[in-house]
Amino acid sequence: MFRRNESSQVCAEFVLIEDLVPEDQLLRKIDKCIDFGFIREKMRPLS
Repeated sequence: MFRRNESSQVCAEFVLIEDLVPEDQLLRKIDKCIDFGFIREKMRPLS
């Protein structure tokens, strides 16, 4: 993510999605229980 500060310099800010999603979020629990690898295989011909 890039942003400008007061002196008009461009600063890079790195944000990890892992840091934005709470540990107890429902989708984290679902991700631990279900292997979504099959989706990559199904989508491979489209890339």
